[in-house]
This record gives sequence, C-alpha cells and structure tokens, in this order.
Amino acid sequence: MIEKLIAIEELYEQIEAQLALPEVYTDPAKVAKLSRKQKELSKIIEVFRRYRKRMADAEEARSLLDTALEADFREMVQEELNVARADMEQLESELKILLLPKDPNDSRNVIMEIRGGAGGEEAALFANSLYRMYSMYAEGKGWKTEIVNLNETELGGIKEISFMIEGEGAYSRLKFESGVHRVQRVPETEASGRVHTSTVTVAVLPEAEEVELEINPSDLQIDTFRSSGAGGQHVNKTESAIRITHLPSGLVVECQDERSQHKNRERAMSILRSKLYEAERERQNAAIAADRKSQVGTGMRNERIRTYNFPQGRVTDHRIGLTLYKIEAVMNGDLDELIEALITADQAERLQNTEGEA
Repeated sequence: MIEKLIAIEELYEQIEAQLALPEVYTDPAKVAKLSRKQKELSKIIEVFRRYRKRMADAEEARSLLDTALEADFREMVQEELNVARADMEQLESELKILLLPKDPNDSRNVIMEIRGGAGGEEAALFANSLYRMYSMYAEGKGWKTEIVNLNETELGGIKEISFMIEGEGAYSRLKFESGVHRVQRVPETEASGRVHTSTVTVAVLPEAEEVELEINPSDLQIDTFRSSGAGGQHVNKTESAIRITHLPSGLVVECQDERSQHKNRERAMSILRSKLYEAERERQNAAIAADRKSQVGTGMRNERIRTYNFPQGRVTDHRIGLTLYKIEAVMNGDLDELIEALITADQAERLQNTEGEA
C-alpha cells in the first residue's frame, strides 16, 4: 500500500507543478482536467502525509525507549508511542477506504424518477412526499432541483415525476435510493383510521454526457403533444410537450415542464441518454459480477429497500438493518444519517471483497 501511495503522491506533485505553469492556462480543458484530478487526489495525500508524520513520531519514540531513561520519562514516551500507533491504525483504515476504486459517476448530476406503486391514491400521495423529501435534502446541500416531467392526481398526489438534481457529488449521495420504498400510515382518504401499506418506486440515474453516447436519429420517434395537468386537463394550448421513443430499446421519455418545445426536447434527450447509459452500465456490471451480489447499492427496482412506518415514527432501511425513530425529520430532508450508513456499509462490503481477492 505504501508503494502505491508514494506513486500517487508523485503524480499529485506533477499535477501541482503543471498547474503552476502559466502556459497551461491557454488550454482551459486541460486545466479543468488537471484541477479535477488534483481535487480527487488531495484527500488521499492529506491523510497519507498525516500517516507518515505519525509513523516518524512512532519511530522517534521507539528510539528514545532504546536509550537509558528515567522511569517517568520512559512512561511518557511509551504513552506517545501507543497514541502514535493508534493514530496510524486509524489513518491506515482511512487510506484503505480512500484507495478503493471510485465510481466514475459519483461527481455527476442525478436524474430521479418517482412513481406510485401499489396502493392507488395513497401511493401517489406518498410519491409526492418523497419528492418533497429529496427536494428538501437537495436544498440543504445547496443543489438545484428542476422538474422535467410531472403527472399529478386530482388529490395532489403524483403518479410519476422525473426531476434533475444538479450539484457536486449528487450521485454519490443519492445512488443508494433506487428501489421500492414502502409506507405504512393512515391515509388522508381513510375514514376508519386503518393503517394502509403502499409502495413507491424510485430510480436514480447519473446524468450522461452527450459525448459518451451516440444515438442514431433514425432510431428515434419524436411526438409532440399538449402539456396536461391533474386529471388530464390541458394547461396550455400549444404542443410544446415532447415524447421521444427509442425504437431499438422501446424506452419512452416525456418532458412537458418547459413552455418551449426546444427546451423540452433537450431535456428529454438528456434523460434518454442517461437511461441508455445506465442500461449499458448495468449490463456490463452484471457481466463482470454475475457471481457476486452486494447487499448495498444493487439498484434492483424490485427490491423493497426501506419502510416508513408513521404510527411508530420509524424509518427502517432493510439493506443494512438500520432503524431510526425520527420519521418527521427524515421526511423533511434529514437523510444524512441514512446515507452515511449506506455509504459505510458499501465501503465495508467492497473492502471485504478486495481483501478476499488479495
């Protein structure tokens, strides 16, 4: 591991030297690439340098213990050695996690899709609650949320919604949200006060860049139609909404949030690229890891990943067995405790797999 870290430090110093050259700034694309790489490596370098400093401290303490010292001083040096060793162990654990292969999509923006599942109107109302939850979480992170397509019910629920979240590291934080979310609560529409169970599906896609995926225009069927509101009521008189069908895969994408047909077409193409990119990525991952199924981050749409039980005030993530009794805070966008636990579980799983292959 040390040899690998030394090589990374050399690369980091080379990047620093390049960024110090005035002539590099004539090529903005190169500067952006170097800056991204520098930022990516900076945390590893910071922890590695702290690790090396504590290693030097431990070596110095060991040398002092080899000399003839008074008992009190030896005790103080031994304590310093013990603390340095404990620090090294902690920093070594951090370095192992930092050296895990990065998901190349972690820094990307996110396209989220939420759909009401089993439970009729109550599922649609909870889909609206989940959209609000993710919007509030994004707002707390300083990210931008933009609705792409929305199909509402007359009672204020959401049959389906597609929206984009733009912000540094959005995918790295939200990628574990894909799956079936189950709610147990007394619906507003239930007069008897009986608890109902409903489900909502959430899909999280990393936004694909245009250069990554070439789409043949002849593979597309593009239709225009009028944007509609709750219950199918038309909300504008021009055919600005766009429906794009990718004929080879059968994927259909709609965008009707913008008033401009051109903007709706751009947004719909962006979502289509992301869906095709994700489908290809999943195909490759399945081929590479057909014999391994991680407990976290599988993204299987048919898996129940989380239950929101309102009568008991709890939220349970079934993948990691975590239950939090703070449902109101979670529904108001306080997701960090859940997300951090999922990230930690994913890292532990990948570390175990890495050590098993070593």
